Amino acid sequence: MTADTAFQSDFLRTLRDRGYIHQITHPAELDAAAATGVVTGYIGFDATAPSLHVGSLIQIMMLRRLQQAGGKPIVLMGGGTTKVGDPTGKDASRPQLTDETIAANIASIRTVFERFLTFGDGPTDAVMLDNDAWLSTYGYIQFLREYGTHFTVNRMLAFDSVKLRLEREQPMTFLEFNYMLMQSVDFLELNRSLNCTLQMGGSDQWGNIVSGVDLVRRVDHKAAFGLTTPLLTTASGGKMGKTAQGAVWLNAEQLSPYDYWQFWRNVDDADVGKFLRLFTDLPLAEIEALETLEGAGINDAKKALADAATTMLHGADAASHARAAAEAAFEKGEVSADLPVIELPKGEWEQARSTRALVKAAGFARSLSEASRHMAGNAIRINDELITEDRFHEYDELLPEFGAFKVQFGKKKIVLVKPI
Repeated sequence: MTADTAFQSDFLRTLRDRGYIHQITHPAELDAAAATGVVTGYIGFDATAPSLHVGSLIQIMMLRRLQQAGGKPIVLMGGGTTKVGDPTGKDASRPQLTDETIAANIASIRTVFERFLTFGDGPTDAVMLDNDAWLSTYGYIQFLREYGTHFTVNRMLAFDSVKLRLEREQPMTFLEFNYMLMQSVDFLELNRSLNCTLQMGGSDQWGNIVSGVDLVRRVDHKAAFGLTTPLLTTASGGKMGKTAQGAVWLNAEQLSPYDYWQFWRNVDDADVGKFLRLFTDLPLAEIEALETLEGAGINDAKKALADAATTMLHGADAASHARAAAEAAFEKGEVSADLPVIELPKGEWEQARSTRALVKAAGFARSLSEASRHMAGNAIRINDELITEDRFHEYDELLPEFGAFKVQFGKKKIVLVKPI
C-alpha cells in the first residue's frame, strides 16, 4: 500500500494518511463499500487481564477512525476464545481463567472503549459483543461438521503464527490449534447477524483474518474484507507499550494518568510524528508543523502528544493535572501531590533503609545490584540530592508534607516512596 494509493473513501484515505495500513485483502472492493455506505467492522480483544495495554491502542484507534468516517464499529470481546488462548507470537500456552474472572475483565475493559467510541443503538453506534455467546453453544461434533471441512491442516501449518512456534520447537496444544477456526467463525457469525464485512487487526493476525474472510466468502458467498496494521515498534526497535517498569496499561486502576502522560512525554524524538498521527485526533497540518520543531522545541511536540493522548483516555482535567505535576517536578524542582506514590510496607523498609531499597521500591531497578549500577552512573537523586553510593536514610529525611521520599531516576522519572 503506497502513500499515493487513490482511495475514494474517507475511511481508507484517513488510514493511509495516518499510517495504519499494512495489508488489505480486497482494497478496491472495500474502498467502494466504504465510499457508498456504512461499513461495519470489528476487532477482537481477548480478556486475559482487567486492562488492555497501550500495545492494543492502535486497534482501538482503528475502530475510532471507522466510526469517525461513518462506519459502525464492533468491539468483540473474546469471552470464548480467551478460554482457549491465541498462539500468535506466544511460546507457551496461556493460563486458563475462570468464567467469573473473564466476565470481570470484560467489564473493566469496556470502560476504556467508552472513552474512544460512542455506544448506542444508532446505525453507526458502536456495540460490544462477547463471542462466548455463540462459541459456547456449539457441540464438538456440530462444530467439526459445520466448519472443520473448510480448513486444511496444511494451510494452518503454513501460517506464521503456527509455523514459527513449531520451528522453535515450542509445544502447541490442540486447544490452541483450534483458535484460528474459532476466530474465523466469529467473522461468519458477525457477518450473518450484523452484516459485518470487515475484520481488522495487527499484522500478526493476518493469517487468522484471511481465514475468516475466506470462510465468509466460501460458505455464504458474501462480501468480506480484512485489513491489518503494521507491526508497531519504537524508533529504538522495542515493542510498543513495553517499558522497563512493565506494560503501559490503559485502565487508571493499573496505571495512573500521570504515568500515562509521562509515557507519551518520554517517547523517542523520532517517534513523535508517527505517534501523533496514530494516537491523536490532531489535524495532519498541525502534526506536520510540530514535526518541524528542533532541539528543545521537540519537547513541545512531545507535550502536545502527551496532552492529546491522555485527554482522549482519561479526560482533559487528568491530562492538565499530569502535565502540571510533571512540569513542576522536572522543570521547577517542585513536588506535587499528583506525582505517583509507591507505598513501602514499614516492615520491608525497616529491614533495609537504604538508597538501593528506595530505588528498587520505586520500580527503577529490578534488583539491588541494578540499583547500585544506577547510582554509580549518576542517575539517582533522593530528595533532589545526587547519590552515587548506597547509604541509610532516616525518617527525618521524609518530605514532611507527604511523609515520603522523592526518588528520581535520570531526568524523566520521579516517584514518591512512602513507608507505611
